Amino acid sequence: MKKLLTIEGMSCGHCVMHVKSALEEVPGVAKAEVDLIKKSAMVEGEDLNDIALKHAVTEAGYRVSAMFGRH
Repeated sequence: MKKLLTIEGMSCGHCVMHVKSALEEVPGVAKAEVDLIKKSAMVEGEDLNDIALKHAVTEAGYRVSAMFGRH
């Protein structure tokens, strides 16, 4: 399963690492790739929970403005 998140508030490499770390701590996440230029994150894993992913990003200090998923 993959989820693409559009994230607002990232402005530097530190932001990218902070969001990546937060997403990788969510249960079920196997891999998270965060792109500063595209303001997005691609998350891969099993049984990904949209609410948990959004919560992790919010707790890290950023905002998910959109989420798209596919199995």
